[in-house]
Amino acid sequence: MSNLPFDLVGSASAEMIREGFHVGFPDGSDAQIAAIRAALHTAPDKDVRDLRELLWSSIDNDTSRDLDQIEVAERLAGGGVRVRVGIADVSAAVLKDTPLDRHAAEQTETVYTTVKNFSMLPVELSTDMTSLNEGEDRAAMVVEFVVTAEGMVEQASIYRATVTNKAQLAYSHVGPWLEGKSGPDAKVAASAELQEQLRMQDEAAVALRAQRVKLGALEFNRVEADPVVVDGKVESIGTAFHNRASDLIEELMIATNETMARTLREAKRSCIRRVVRSPERWARIVELVGRHGTVLPAQPDSGALNAFLQTQRVADAVHYPDLSLAIIKLMGPGEYVLAKGDEAESQGHFGLAAQDYAHSTAPNRRFVDLVTQRVVKAMLAGEVAPYSDEELDVIAKHCNERESAGRKVERTMLKRVTAVALAGSVGKSFHGVVTGANDKGTYVRVFDPPVEGKVVRGAQGLDVGDMVDVMLVHTDPQHAFIDFARG
Repeated sequence: MSNLPFDLVGSASAEMIREGFHVGFPDGSDAQIAAIRAALHTAPDKDVRDLRELLWSSIDNDTSRDLDQIEVAERLAGGGVRVRVGIADVSAAVLKDTPLDRHAAEQTETVYTTVKNFSMLPVELSTDMTSLNEGEDRAAMVVEFVVTAEGMVEQASIYRATVTNKAQLAYSHVGPWLEGKSGPDAKVAASAELQEQLRMQDEAAVALRAQRVKLGALEFNRVEADPVVVDGKVESIGTAFHNRASDLIEELMIATNETMARTLREAKRSCIRRVVRSPERWARIVELVGRHGTVLPAQPDSGALNAFLQTQRVADAVHYPDLSLAIIKLMGPGEYVLAKGDEAESQGHFGLAAQDYAHSTAPNRRFVDLVTQRVVKAMLAGEVAPYSDEELDVIAKHCNERESAGRKVERTMLKRVTAVALAGSVGKSFHGVVTGANDKGTYVRVFDPPVEGKVVRGAQGLDVGDMVDVMLVHTDPQHAFIDFARG
């Protein structure tokens, strides 16, 4: 499209610093990386299972290099599918209170901008030594469970193992193949056993999803901007859709995270939970749904809301993504909270209809997951908890604050890139949905391309969820401005 008028990578680094992140790694990192590399091929402990011969595979984005999890499935004679999810054992390499651990605790997450990824751990670890790369023997935490035909999770267990990823696959290829829209890619086509594996995993995921929806979990058709920047030039900005492969991984990860949290609760071990509280703006959701002729209960009810969403998805597939985006915004973000081991009840995840939920499947890029891994290991070994309740509470609150800052960096950089991409579209009209309305301004997300900007004229009376036609009046990549006027 057009050349960027400023250093986009430098701009991303400046944005990270502005939001309180560190873009480099601390003194002592190189020595710690060298020590980890030297210990990489030492013999595992006697309680570590050898599962390298299983047909493990991973599915991720085309460009992903920090591979946190792999999967394998097994058909059971009595019915159901046994699923094993291998999670990179980052805690075996990054020990608590070492320089890299303290850095990860401060950063709390990998921040993905359009032009550069700012990793929580050095790439020598996150994309190599602690990444479940194809053809490499790796230490893993394995969560094993049986998915029944009805989508129930049974016979769950957690243990340590040595694993080898036999096939690194991508959503963009596996999804269309599972949907019957295209043939398999070369790796899948070359192995009938791998094809059977993926279909079993998909079968388990479909059953898990059906059961979650039955319990009231919300299903959304999400769309995201997918900009391509090459050598400082915006090549394109399209739309990224979820497909059956991304749904497959999402369901297996939800089941894994639930298993982790439930196991810790049953063992009376304190941990950090991921929760989505009942929506504070439920009244606005009720009003929005009422425009479509459906009356929701006065109190938050995820089952009733999802029943409406499913009906609308069939009745009006064109506008369904607009409606679901508005409801997502009204639900509010997830957050981390301390769940004490002696608590009988825990806060749940409204959107997932899950009472037990803890982030655990991405320890290379989320500090909470690394903490959870250490807590689980201590539980398995019968050892004292590595963190006190007070420490877990502090970590949860800091991760919430850093997650908010990271989202701000990612939104800002996406706006900078899309501002460049839209520079030639000033004066054009777009259709969108209001995604924010407060004292800081009113924001609208247009659908083609799916980008967000501020309504600088004609915002009076608009609220989250309103459909609106706007005209693009101004773009400013340097200040990350995309400005619309109400039509």
